Amino acid sequence: MRQRVVITGMGTISPLGHDVETLWRGVLAGRSGISKTELFDARTFPSTFSAQVKDFRPQGLVPNLENHAHAGRATQFALAAAHQAWRQAGLDANGGPDRSRVGIYMGCGEGSLDFEAFTTCLLDAWASGKLDTVRWAKLAWERMDLYREVEQEANMVASHLTRQYEVTGPVINVLTACAASTQALGEATWLIRRGLTDVMISGGSHSMIHPLGVTGFNRLTALSTRNDELATASRPFDRTRDGFVLGEGASILILESLESAQARGAAVLAEIIGFGSSADAFRITDQDPDGAGAAAAMHMALKDAGLTAADIDYINAHGTGTSQNDSVETKAVKSVLGARAKACPISSVKSSLGHLIAAAGATELITCVLALRDRVLPPTANYRTPDPDCDLDYIPNTARPAPNVSIIMSNSFGFGGQNNSILIRR
Repeated sequence: MRQRVVITGMGTISPLGHDVETLWRGVLAGRSGISKTELFDARTFPSTFSAQVKDFRPQGLVPNLENHAHAGRATQFALAAAHQAWRQAGLDANGGPDRSRVGIYMGCGEGSLDFEAFTTCLLDAWASGKLDTVRWAKLAWERMDLYREVEQEANMVASHLTRQYEVTGPVINVLTACAASTQALGEATWLIRRGLTDVMISGGSHSMIHPLGVTGFNRLTALSTRNDELATASRPFDRTRDGFVLGEGASILILESLESAQARGAAVLAEIIGFGSSADAFRITDQDPDGAGAAAAMHMALKDAGLTAADIDYINAHGTGTSQNDSVETKAVKSVLGARAKACPISSVKSSLGHLIAAAGATELITCVLALRDRVLPPTANYRTPDPDCDLDYIPNTARPAPNVSIIMSNSFGFGGQNNSILIRR
């Protein structure tokens, strides 16, 4: 029998705050989490701003911090977010669940290298126009922090969470770029449905605000360069959009079989009812311009839920603020919803949050759960100039009461052509 899957806990560390309610208040108000980059000297970069997590100190937010002394920034974010979610779900009561029936499925990206040590070793090992690899290895061994190098591996977040919660069920990490945490949540749902686990700790964490991350996205011309208008630089679906704003953070959700949640007397926040995943098979950095891959993921999610497009009350868009993504997503939504597309509200909270890359989908799903709870839809901030290619109802600038909202779709599309859509209901 297919198990029903519900959400019983949520936690976040985001550019808008260090807990779920602060995130939600900021999103509803259209507050900007974007500021001048402080994590490194970005003054000479085309984009000098980002959506950073501010004033984060793991002390008091991460239990058993001594066990995670070498954890990287993204890992500490995830540990803090997981603590919030685990506590809200009430999983410590009566000794907690059978850990062999608890799993972890994360969508996490690589951590940041020790750039200073890396570059000095590289330069010092360079002679006569070539790299002395023997000298490089010797210098790297002497100067580079082994723990920091290990911590850049994408699976480290899941490894730390495993230790923190003594989980002995399946532990998995997926890195499908900007679609990673939505894919993790969707596939964690599959594991519970099949009866392989009772509880999954799932979500995403990422921190790419470092020279390599910013250089890569700037070279792809994917980042906004509105250095004099940084608070309004993220403009999804607006005609003047010029790219996304790189962000960081972590969001974790506790997924659980309905049977398990009811047996524990846990409060159910929402139910996951559908998931769809597809690939574009197009280009490594660009979406298929006709939106076929994105539409396929949405159709699959609807089919999985046993619903039709007419059942969707709101779409939380991937909505990055790049020219291509927003027009392609609009085209895909029209393809799926047909004549009803213009009547279905859609918005992008990246206008406030920036783009949290692997953590984006999980963070956005949290706002969807809260939209169901409070019966209000978050706005697309900074929307001023309509684009003829983006002609849907994007909930411009002001949150909208939605007393009848019941079913929400959230989209995540990643570089390389990964498309994921997830459906939740009250």
